[in-house]
Amino acid sequence: MTTPPRRLFVGHRLRTLRGTVGISQAAMAVRIGISVSYLSQIENGDRPVSEAVLVTLAREFPADWGSIDAADDTALLVATLEAVTDTSVAAPTLDERAIRRAVKHQPLLAQRLVAMHDAYRRAQEQLRALDDRLVAGSGAPGLLPWEDVRDWFHAAGNYVDSLDRRAEEIGETLGSDRIAALEARLAACGVSVAISGALAAPLREYDGATLRLDGSQPGETILFSLAHQVARHEFGDVIGGIVAASEMVSETARALLTAGLTNYAAGAIVMPYTRFRAEARSVRHDIDRLRRIFGTSFEQTCHRLSTLQRPGALGIPFFFCRVDMAGNITKRHSATRLQFARFGGACPLWIVHEAVAIPDRILTQLIETTDGIRYVSMAKGLVKPSETYTRPARRYAVALGCEEANASEFIYADALGTGGIATPIGSSCRICLRTDCDQRAFPPAASEIRVDPDRRGAVPYEVV
Repeated sequence: MTTPPRRLFVGHRLRTLRGTVGISQAAMAVRIGISVSYLSQIENGDRPVSEAVLVTLAREFPADWGSIDAADDTALLVATLEAVTDTSVAAPTLDERAIRRAVKHQPLLAQRLVAMHDAYRRAQEQLRALDDRLVAGSGAPGLLPWEDVRDWFHAAGNYVDSLDRRAEEIGETLGSDRIAALEARLAACGVSVAISGALAAPLREYDGATLRLDGSQPGETILFSLAHQVARHEFGDVIGGIVAASEMVSETARALLTAGLTNYAAGAIVMPYTRFRAEARSVRHDIDRLRRIFGTSFEQTCHRLSTLQRPGALGIPFFFCRVDMAGNITKRHSATRLQFARFGGACPLWIVHEAVAIPDRILTQLIETTDGIRYVSMAKGLVKPSETYTRPARRYAVALGCEEANASEFIYADALGTGGIATPIGSSCRICLRTDCDQRAFPPAASEIRVDPDRRGAVPYEVV
């Protein structure tokens, strides 16, 4: 006699998950591919959850959902489905029902397949690292200090809980006149503040007793500078402990990490986590509305959105980067599966390059990476003017984006819709295996090329 499948009622867990990631019932229904009424019945405990919905939940929210029960083999099924549907592997697709039967009847074979897929991913990461070293210079003995710090923040998920929570406590006590409140906190630390006309250099200077700020800077920059100084005085012990535990070898790397953590804390003071996350959700991550609410710059707001990774109160996973006029990525972080080139520029097909040349205009784009993942990307060119003709203005662009599955929560996706034609982009030409790219700068390192003197395409060779 066949044992009937267990009926699983997980309404409370599903409601908790939805609250954790901060999305509406309608958005959750779209994301996991069921009707709102079915989702409502599951959450109210009126209907059990099906295996298909369990798999989708575990696949869409791996960090927050995971397996309901090890006996259900949900985790193995999700991992197997991910391995066999990886679009970066050139192979015929398999029927999902066949995959389910294979996991059920041949679990050891499924585990082996998952292990091989993990090994393939690690090999791709190693190839990316080798490409990074090639661009950086093969003679480099190791990471440079700023690269070391950048990787530390990436490994931390761009979220530092101990700093973020203490900064939030301060940020929520500042009141409406935050500049005055921050000046008062500094005065309590024995630091006076002098905001005057344009300084010859630098924009901010501290001599141990007085913080001097260039009064010609925008208000959001002055606010951030004050928060930075408060963080230096009030979080020195926390930051020092984090730096000591980082095992950074060079003194320069430790100094850069200290500065980076102080800047992180300053951002968390002026944009306190819980309130910022709630406002971001309410305005669907409209950056201009958020910056007016919190008195911050466009770049500061984008950067803060990429740090909303607090356990139990996650924000939408975003990628964030800053690109200069030469195409160099000078800031980068990704809470998504998208990974940037560590050195050199980004793919020329990405709109962030166009945005650099068109300041103060928001551009949007639906992109697809070589692994088949689709993202909604927003980019805006920014100009930081100088105070003299003899010093060129700083021009760059910032980009922010999320996976297409989160498009309903990202206002910039409205102009694009979903399911449309996406622009195919890559991380680096050296490791991008696309064979039909008209913008390729050089052939991929892992492929051979064919040169036909009688036939010429957009590039003078064919990738084989």
